[in-house]
Amino acid sequence: MAGIRSIIALSSILACGFLLVILSCALDNNYLPLTVVATFILAPAPNWICGRCSNPDDFMETSGSAIVDFGRWFTGFLVVMGIALPLVFNYSGIISTQATVMSIIGGLLIYGTVVSFTMFFSQTEEEF
Repeated sequence: MAGIRSIIALSSILACGFLLVILSCALDNNYLPLTVVATFILAPAPNWICGRCSNPDDFMETSGSAIVDFGRWFTGFLVVMGIALPLVFNYSGIISTQATVMSIIGGLLIYGTVVSFTMFFSQTEEEF
């Protein structure tokens, strides 16, 4: 039962994140803050891909830590870009300060729930 409650809670937080980003777009009638959604949704992908590529084989004793470090770096780059992009839009006068704040908070909520979903489902796979 706790699994269902976790999924419902994470889904509602994800919906709040999308709502904040969409409201930040509708506030200025400018849809450039939607790029934040794509950035934060794609952010965990390099970490996941590089983690899968670096799994040591039974015949090899060393693990490729360089590829894991690259995945972490690229994930960090995407997260920082998701925060910096609305700030650059605000600085250039494309979106307002309220839209910037709503876009950053909504993007961080989206990223947090995507990471939480992956952690939740990776734990359930290991049990079976």
